[in-house]
Amino acid sequence: MSAVTKNWLALGDSYTIGEGVPLYDSFPYQALQLLRAAGMQLQAPEIVAKTGWTTGELIHHLQHNTRLLPQYDFVSLLIGVNNQYRGQPETEYAADFEWLAKRALELAPVGRVAVISIPDWGVTPFAAGRDTDEICQQIDQFNGINREISGHLGIPYINITEAYRLAGGRPEGVAEDKLHPSAAIYTGWAEKLAQVFGGM
Repeated sequence: MSAVTKNWLALGDSYTIGEGVPLYDSFPYQALQLLRAAGMQLQAPEIVAKTGWTTGELIHHLQHNTRLLPQYDFVSLLIGVNNQYRGQPETEYAADFEWLAKRALELAPVGRVAVISIPDWGVTPFAAGRDTDEICQQIDQFNGINREISGHLGIPYINITEAYRLAGGRPEGVAEDKLHPSAAIYTGWAEKLAQVFGGM
């Protein structure tokens, strides 16, 4: 076990802060506990995320409102659902996401950045009465963009979307707001992220 305590920057939106569940049930904090249990000395994640943020709003906050460390041991990035929800262009998302991915690579060593796919909120009870097929198609298009950029930059990509489509519509799959994932869903995301970070 390394004697050096590692640090981690988690970038995103409501999914990263764990909207609807206690902080310790969010996927960054569940991953933290898994990594510590595996023997890694790791600080609590520094979370730069807010419910409702688009890629553009995250970029603006990073540029104007956040003092980051010069370097981190790990960076995670999950962002884009609000771009889709607000009907923003895919081209804008692509440009923003590429900026964020490259910024993440500036902040962490090569191979220590992970991108997590956007979950499909169309499967949740909150989406009842909406065109869920269209939501699904658009989420896939946005994920196609972030997956392609991640692959081009050599960033590990964690696909949680398909598994969420199977579980996110169940009562046990969502928080009380009927939109955001439950703690049990975040456990699955944390396990995948801990596996990636633990192997780096």
